[in-house]
Amino acid sequence: MEHVVARAARLTESASAVFAVLARAGSATRPQLATLAGLSKPTVSSAVVELENVGLAAHSGTASGGTGRNAAVYRLGPAAGAVLAVDLGPALTRVRGCALDGTLLAEATGSREDAADAVREALGELPDGTPLRTVVVAVGDVAARDRAGAGMRPATAKAGPVFDAMTVALPPGVPVHLENNVNCAALAELHEGAARGRTTFGYLRIGVGIGLGIVVGGQVLRGANGAAGELARLPYPWDDAVEPRREALEEYVGARSLLRRAAAAWPDTGEPCPGSAERLFALARQGHDTASALVGRHAADVGRLAAAVAAVLDPGLIVLGGSTGTDPQLLPGVRAELGRLSWPTEVVSSTVGDLGTVVGAARLAVARGVQTVTDGAGAKD
Repeated sequence: MEHVVARAARLTESASAVFAVLARAGSATRPQLATLAGLSKPTVSSAVVELENVGLAAHSGTASGGTGRNAAVYRLGPAAGAVLAVDLGPALTRVRGCALDGTLLAEATGSREDAADAVREALGELPDGTPLRTVVVAVGDVAARDRAGAGMRPATAKAGPVFDAMTVALPPGVPVHLENNVNCAALAELHEGAARGRTTFGYLRIGVGIGLGIVVGGQVLRGANGAAGELARLPYPWDDAVEPRREALEEYVGARSLLRRAAAAWPDTGEPCPGSAERLFALARQGHDTASALVGRHAADVGRLAAAVAAVLDPGLIVLGGSTGTDPQLLPGVRAELGRLSWPTEVVSSTVGDLGTVVGAARLAVARGVQTVTDGAGAKD
């Protein structure tokens, strides 16, 4: 399938405004567009004609009006194009292609090593000739400008090689934007998950690594270096006899250390020690004494980390996510330890789960895709 890099049409300001509200609404009549855009009906009519002429809007049927008349319904046109969201996860790559109204057009999953193949598969599912507006890539890293100044890339070797390998599958010239994976998941929780209706909260991801998505006033807080929420960099341990090491806290709280503690504590009864966090949590659910004790200790550790978050941000709500963080067995212990150490803070489990990162990345991609169209506005009405 061939996909072209979209070139923004130069729109009037009113056409740009109508396009933005049509993208948010999905479909609407001219009176509805006038209300949503805060424009007069004649202005909206002219804007719709302008958008139709360049393929950015299309007639999609009729709707019965309150006066008994049928009103034309409009949707985005074929020239509006699509966007791509890529989640370069620690084990899996998830890809979604969406129209600019958020409609899911394509989906693919592959291993981390086969990220380029997953991208090609998703691109192949998009309608042939669809303009590609932008790509948002979620990485488990901070985004930084490359040395040549050509664009953004992962700041460290955590995600750099897999990001480079994935980009070869993208059409030349497509704008690529990087975002931290935890920030993307926080956006998904804000709009579609456990934090709906809240404007300030922390999304605490606990899995192989740790991270925090900070939402304040409905916006993700990224910080001066794009590194807000990088909990792995919290100095640890604070002890007279031990010097803190970089990312030592992530090493202590992450799933690998949990399994090392399990191996050290496992009784010599002939029953094999669990080789994964999932198996350890499953045994705890079955009432296994050692597994239950290890999960309880892990919950207390996560509760202390949540207390550090609450002490700095006082977010009112912490959503637990990640491969181990979402297990409901953690909630009682996290709540108890947080309540012992810090301010009253609600703690809940994620409701978007493993798909949170790609869902949030797709939302960002759609917003950026719409912006590529509306930024073309310049002519006066």
